[in-house]
Amino acid sequence: MEKLMNILKELRPEVDFVNEKKLIDGAILDSFDLVSLIGELNEAFDVEISFDEIEPENFNCAQAMWDMIQKLQQED
Repeated sequence: MEKLMNILKELRPEVDFVNEKKLIDGAILDSFDLVSLIGELNEAFDVEISFDEIEPENFNCAQAMWDMIQKLQQED
């Protein structure tokens, strides 16, 4: 989870990811470069997140992202 938080902080240093429960709402999601985010997550965690897997519930908080990453790692 720490690695994920570091990626999020690197991509969006102005967002307080530690204290916000809902990290990626509509406005924050729109401001993320999803191509960069998915590329960073795929490389950092050796998973293959596709655009088909991008659904609001997967990217609305760090915990949901972490759960998705763990699930993809288990499928390998």
